Amino acid sequence: MSRFSTGILVLTSPLHILPLRIAPVLSSAAERVERTLYVHLHPGLNLGSGSQPRPVFIPPVVDLSTLISRLYSNAADVCGHLDVRVLLTNVRSQSTACSGTTIPNSPFPTPQSLSHSPEVVLTDFALQDPGQSHQVTQCLQRYTGHCYVCSPSLRSVLLHQQPVSLQEEEEGVKEPKEKAEPMETYSDVVVGGTFDRLHGAHKTLLNISCLLANKRFLIGVCDQAMLKRKVLKELVQPYALRIEKLREFLQDIRPSLEVEIVPLDDPYGVSVVDPLLQCIVVSEETRKGGEAVNRKRIENGLPALVLHEIQLLKDAHHTETEEEKISSSSLRSRLLGTLLAPPQDTSHLPPLPYVIGLTGGSGSGKSSIAKRLETLGAVRIDCDKLGHEVYQPGTAAYHRVLEEFGSDLLNDDKSINRRALGRKVFGNQVRLKALTNIVWPEIALLVKERIRQAREEGKQVCVVDAAVLLEAGWTDMVHEIWVTVIPEEEAVLRITERDGVNTDDALRRLQSQWSNAKQVEHANVVLSTLWEPEVTQKQVLKAWNLLQKRIQQRQEGQ
Repeated sequence: MSRFSTGILVLTSPLHILPLRIAPVLSSAAERVERTLYVHLHPGLNLGSGSQPRPVFIPPVVDLSTLISRLYSNAADVCGHLDVRVLLTNVRSQSTACSGTTIPNSPFPTPQSLSHSPEVVLTDFALQDPGQSHQVTQCLQRYTGHCYVCSPSLRSVLLHQQPVSLQEEEEGVKEPKEKAEPMETYSDVVVGGTFDRLHGAHKTLLNISCLLANKRFLIGVCDQAMLKRKVLKELVQPYALRIEKLREFLQDIRPSLEVEIVPLDDPYGVSVVDPLLQCIVVSEETRKGGEAVNRKRIENGLPALVLHEIQLLKDAHHTETEEEKISSSSLRSRLLGTLLAPPQDTSHLPPLPYVIGLTGGSGSGKSSIAKRLETLGAVRIDCDKLGHEVYQPGTAAYHRVLEEFGSDLLNDDKSINRRALGRKVFGNQVRLKALTNIVWPEIALLVKERIRQAREEGKQVCVVDAAVLLEAGWTDMVHEIWVTVIPEEEAVLRITERDGVNTDDALRRLQSQWSNAKQVEHANVVLSTLWEPEVTQKQVLKAWNLLQKRIQQRQEGQ
């Protein structure tokens, strides 16, 4: 069976039957398509009549909105790896189509370009006669080519017929006697959100908003100030990337719509001052926010917006620590332990032992993760302990520290009083740098020696447990960088409980270190000890197992 990167699925079943067919049809499509699956809706399209059908406008009805929600929900369940996009270029009321410049009943005066060129077109169209197969596939290709710019070598696939049990279930569904209820549409529609790693719930919100908007679609996207309380905010995609992904998606699904994207620095944004807005799209969860927007608009002398509420999509794959709905925070938590960025070129390092540089802020649980990795078979190199070693009498660092900072640092037993040394460098960046210039290179030498010993002992993996891995520039000693993160407020609680210091001291300590966000910029793998110990253990096991696969692949590739 041939597989394709990008496909387009033409759904032809009647609107009242489609909800039953979506899941099995998507499952079949996912066997053929690997990355992007566009969905084109044309209920009632007959590909077997002998004449070439043309695309027509589909009216925006309430059942269509329900169908789109169902489609994205089913896609999340049965083909979560696919980027599914429901196209709406041909969805428009006849009155709108006739009033514009587009020729009535011709949604595609010229074929529409998509972000990813389809290589295969698939359909749920049911053959009445197996002998029609060639005729129908040719008809399907011509129809699709009239609508969209496709690969010159476009293939067509008729998906398998529905199982008998499903056909029987469909036969029990009566065609509605009443005319489909039209959707109320508006000239200007607004939504707000983070839109991190576009998922099915985002796409449902965007698609339905595009159905509701006749002219302009305004989107407020959370910027820095609105991300502070997000779970694993360090893994939220950069604002510019989220905007880029949004624009690409919207250009695909409704290119004729005027799209305006603005940064959201507070819960209201421009929704409370824009006089042209008519409708705001909310979920059950954000309805109160929509009501708050309306109160502000009324205070500002503007009319209240129509609140159009959509349902949240359930996440069939959520774990005990994740939300029941499909959410970006759940997707971010699933990234923990996985390879977020490929390792830098480490050809200057011996292939084994494979060295992990593990770092993180104070209180992040870095050392507890290092110990867990040690129980799985890694050699742990504790740089905090090595830091104590370099201050021992007789070492090179010992003599240089005394020369630089004075012999008044000595205890009675001739050891260096590190508290007294700390007081000399505290708050003085020049003196602190003078100290680290002495100590860090000596610790690095000891790390390299421990790695060499591990190599001689035939060890496969070393973990360099180092709070200053990035600041000290030790990344050239490791194959991968792993970073542990927890929210600042949780780190403060842990530091005050562990070290007996007050909140201000704990905050000062954290602020003197690299921020989580800055460390994550350098990370290949990110972990978090925010949840229960067993959750951390699952993360570490996942990270370890994936690491073993990477090491094996490197060895096979050499």
